[in-house]
Amino acid sequence: MTASTVTSTPQRLGLWLALVVLIGLNLRPFITATGPVVGEIASSTGLSFQGLAWLTLLPMFLMGVFAFLLPSLRRIASTRTAMLGALLILGLGCVLRLWVPNGLTLILTAGLCGIGVAVLQALLPGIIKQQFPAHVAPVTGLYSAMLMGGGALGAQLTPMVSEVANWQWGLAMWALPIPFALLCAWWILPKDRPNPQSSLPAGLLMRRPRTWLLIFSFGLINSGYATIVAWLSPYYQELGWSAASSGSLIAVLSIAQAASALSLPTLAARNLDRRKWLWLALSCQALGFASFAFWPTSAPYFWSAIMGIGLGGCFALTLVVALDHFTNPAQAGTLSALMQGGGFIITAAGPWVSASLRELSGSFVYAWSVHLCLVLVVAGLVWRFIPAHYERVMATQTLAS
Repeated sequence: MTASTVTSTPQRLGLWLALVVLIGLNLRPFITATGPVVGEIASSTGLSFQGLAWLTLLPMFLMGVFAFLLPSLRRIASTRTAMLGALLILGLGCVLRLWVPNGLTLILTAGLCGIGVAVLQALLPGIIKQQFPAHVAPVTGLYSAMLMGGGALGAQLTPMVSEVANWQWGLAMWALPIPFALLCAWWILPKDRPNPQSSLPAGLLMRRPRTWLLIFSFGLINSGYATIVAWLSPYYQELGWSAASSGSLIAVLSIAQAASALSLPTLAARNLDRRKWLWLALSCQALGFASFAFWPTSAPYFWSAIMGIGLGGCFALTLVVALDHFTNPAQAGTLSALMQGGGFIITAAGPWVSASLRELSGSFVYAWSVHLCLVLVVAGLVWRFIPAHYERVMATQTLAS
């Protein structure tokens, strides 16, 4: 981490919390906004299901690639410069959606947004570890809750704006909250310089099997989120729901995500062993995918909420587990960035594979079933997250030397 440590007054800690909230709120609307209006987008652009999947696939893939590049970015740019630049890129990607002439251009704007988000969400966990060392779990939960809350707003408000104006305005309006995050970042982030020695070389961490375990766990968990965001609304529209009604399912899911992301890490903060809470969240995901596959019209709002609890809790707790592996904020931040980097590359495949299964079978049932199986795989991987083994599996002294 390149941000310098400062004496933390209550007022300054409040500003850091505000930064966490404002950045978190801006990271997901550009993705969740597309699902409820996917029919209008397809009609205007001619994109197929596989083409529409790129609206989620490309930004998720770029989130992974640019998170991997974070250690190199730290050597040439300060945290302040990187975060301000990333917010500007995210805002530009949203604004450009006002003038998209075709499907390819729309996909490219999604990629631009993904680059901005990649840098922001790779840097923020390290900042949390540095500024709130005694409260990593609850503050990470707050960040995750705001991220999910922003997703809920994107899903709920976009179809409303699209009905009044058009889908381009519905997508582009998510540039509006970004200046508030920019202002807060400009105010609170110190004017420091790049620090090449601030973190471990990524190559050393990538030699550790634990890094890969975290990558696969995070990637498989979030592939379910990416698929849900991309295809849950179209799935229910195929069952006869309107765009607004199907969007409200995503909103309910996202609100439950936010509540879970805030509450489960807080509950888990009492013990460094987070596994039982991860298993609880994974159980909720399994129930959600099973209900969408086999009982889609039976209490869909309830099952969307259950799914949201599972997705939100898993996302936040996996971030916390990654940060738990090191006490040093820079090392923890680098591990978190690598986990997100590899994880989001895996995540990116979820919507595209699900779209392919839909086009082959004529239904999303097979996609939900595949993700149900992946949840069971992750439940087995989670068994390895034993806190007493963290120092040994990361070989801290070897890495530091």
